[in-house]
Amino acid sequence: MKITKNLNGYHSESPLSLSIGIFDGVHIGHQSIIKKLNTIAAKKNLQSAILTFWPHPRTVFNPNDDLKFLNTIEEKTYLLEKNGIQHLFLKEFDEEFRNLTGEEFVKQILVEKLNVKHLIIGHDHTFGKNRSGDFNLLQKMSSEFGFEVEQVEAVDFQSRHISSTQIRNALTEGNVKEANEMLGYVYSVSGEVIHGKKIGRTIGYPTANIAVNSMKLLPKKGAYIVDVFVNSQHFKGMLSIGTNPTVDGNSLSVEVYILDFNEDIYGKEISVNFREFLHDEIKFESLEKLIERLDEDQRITENFQF
Repeated sequence: MKITKNLNGYHSESPLSLSIGIFDGVHIGHQSIIKKLNTIAAKKNLQSAILTFWPHPRTVFNPNDDLKFLNTIEEKTYLLEKNGIQHLFLKEFDEEFRNLTGEEFVKQILVEKLNVKHLIIGHDHTFGKNRSGDFNLLQKMSSEFGFEVEQVEAVDFQSRHISSTQIRNALTEGNVKEANEMLGYVYSVSGEVIHGKKIGRTIGYPTANIAVNSMKLLPKKGAYIVDVFVNSQHFKGMLSIGTNPTVDGNSLSVEVYILDFNEDIYGKEISVNFREFLHDEIKFESLEKLIERLDEDQRITENFQF
């Protein structure tokens, strides 16, 4: 997949089958658009492409909005490439760009720079200053500039349209199974293993503290059954998101106890996949009670079928 970050002076030599959007999560709704993009590209001898924006427009319009994302930019890039996209345009959502009208966006970006011949947009997609661009505008301009446009309907899950917001809500409620169904894959976080307070090792449950990207959405505080990927190997794990209230912790941490594992991995990158929510964060009355619960969580994790 070819990645282009600067559109200044750019012109695509290849005619494109393109879709526009944030694509946070690259969920099954996004995947249906991508599948159609790739099918049309193959049929019409075009290249499949995505135009997306970084940072998220909401952070530009509402800089105080503490929006967290389902994907880091690296994860999104990986998922788009995995789904067969040939070109990724990462456009900075700057002041100049946000002031383009819908008509200017179509002419200057889609036609002159990206050489779009087939455009697919989501059911509720708008663009341009004051949301002046929509499907109706694209239909009017398509014949003038020689491209085709189609709008796809949302994919439903449990009688609701699948959206990145729906998935974020599921994760913040601890509904990781529901989130995974809407994503079409298992939600994950990754990061470097850093030093923590090392309390876990004193009670027989040494944990790896993961430094997660600050822009990445963490599921609800609590305990989870996870897959752990470290040193190109796969293990079961018990992961905790919280402040360690039993030992009077006050800062949020992401810690994973890796079953059947005893290696020094400080400074190494690990990844965890969220499989099942075990329970909310609990402040135990003693370390003994905490250990009892960890023993029970381990028994459940060992018996969990991935």
